[in-house]
Amino acid sequence: MGEGQAGGSKPFDPLESFRGLRDIYLDTMAKAMVQAVNTESYAKASGAMLDTTLTMSAPLREGLEKSMLQVLEQLSLPSRQDIITLAERFTNLEMRLDDMDAKLDRILGLSHPAQPGVPAESAAKPVVPAAPRVKSDPASTQPAVPVATHTPAAAAKPAARPKQAAPAKKAAKSVAARIAARKGAK
Repeated sequence: MGEGQAGGSKPFDPLESFRGLRDIYLDTMAKAMVQAVNTESYAKASGAMLDTTLTMSAPLREGLEKSMLQVLEQLSLPSRQDIITLAERFTNLEMRLDDMDAKLDRILGLSHPAQPGVPAESAAKPVVPAAPRVKSDPASTQPAVPVATHTPAAAAKPAARPKQAAPAKKAAKSVAARIAARKGAK
């Protein structure tokens, strides 16, 4: 170790004085700029320059938007306006579905009031009237005759529903799951 470092003093740095001058200069300029920017005349001047720039760039921006719409149309891609329109339509559909769900809940609540001793879940299940079943004989030329559905045996059997395609079942289940999830969130 050198004798200069053993005494605890720093070695001589010729650029130290320049760094000090730089720091003083930056502090002075920062204060001057803050004072200049906070004046009314600066605000008016920058506003006028901004207005001029926006006015000059408006035709360029419109041309760019038109060319972008043409390119998107040629590539069969949606424009920003198309996406906004779809979002608005989906929002309206969702609101209408929510309104219909609320009306259905109200109708079910009016048609099946809560009974003491019966859980609310079982009381809220709708009773679907059975559709008349038709007995037909393929060899017969007589028209099909509806089977009586008012007998106790017919009332005990659930009505046969037509089979849906698999995607429709999935869609119905997912809608029912979303509605149930929404009710749980409320």
